[in-house]
Amino acid sequence: MTQQMSPTPFRQAFFHGTRADLQVGALIVAGNASNYGAGHAAGHNYFSGTLDAAIWGAELAKGEGAGRIYVVEPTGDHEDDPNLTDQKFPGNPSQSFRSRAPLRIIGEVVGWHGHPEAQIASMKAHIDELEAAGIRAMDD
Repeated sequence: MTQQMSPTPFRQAFFHGTRADLQVGALIVAGNASNYGAGHAAGHNYFSGTLDAAIWGAELAKGEGAGRIYVVEPTGDHEDDPNLTDQKFPGNPSQSFRSRAPLRIIGEVVGWHGHPEAQIASMKAHIDELEAAGIRAMDD
């Protein structure tokens, strides 16, 4: 007996971690200050298909506000994030992407749990070391 596949109403969920306080329906656009590299405007919007990667985005985002994670919908083409794929992690296990097109906020994840403080501090120290060594995120 062959099982027939029926269409599913579910689509891939994408997430964006930040400290910005935004509203459902708002667009996240490229050109805002990057979380990596002082004074650098990001040429892309970054997002992920995994909640864990978005949590890291919220925890590492610059600013004083609370970390927030939005469910987003890309409005245009997107590609694998070269900062996290192939060179550091073969393939794209974190499902990290970037796009020059806006991301539309369609919801917010609430009640998420972050990483341990020591792990966050270690990651921030590593980012500072990379920046001090002149190694910048790719955002051409």
